[in-house]
Amino acid sequence: MGSGKSHVGKKLSARLNIPFIDLDDYIVRQEQKSINQIFQEKGEAGFRQIEKQCLINTGKMPNVIIGCGGGTPCFFNNMEWMNENGATYYLNYPVEILFHRLKTRKSRRPLIKDMDDSTLFSFINQKLNERSKYYLKAQYQFTPDKNGKEAVDVIEAWVLNSQK
Repeated sequence: MGSGKSHVGKKLSARLNIPFIDLDDYIVRQEQKSINQIFQEKGEAGFRQIEKQCLINTGKMPNVIIGCGGGTPCFFNNMEWMNENGATYYLNYPVEILFHRLKTRKSRRPLIKDMDDSTLFSFINQKLNERSKYYLKAQYQFTPDKNGKEAVDVIEAWVLNSQK
């Protein structure tokens, strides 16, 4: 959350003329329910099953950029599946940058909207500690500049080089 996956994905999509799919948006369209509704009705386990199937469905599409949720790589064998079926990129921002980005945008994110700054910082740190072992399995990883422009440039270069 806050790493700029959607921002970078959309910019790459425009530059490379490749469709961008936000996995959460795809899930909402397929299920015709919000992510929150799915969680309420089916729990996290039910949501993760749907997420896995939607990941596989989008992964079968030719030449797409998929922005997955922060938890996607951490369940089932999703990270391994993504590595086997495409290129994976981890935007490895430090906690401090993610905190700075998210604290001003809390109202747009139901999961964190009621957190004070201290709780938010701890939450981000905890999630990164829990999930980093999965994220670090990405084929490409780097710490981009603060505004994310470098991320678009670097990933575009990696994509173009891999097509040669």
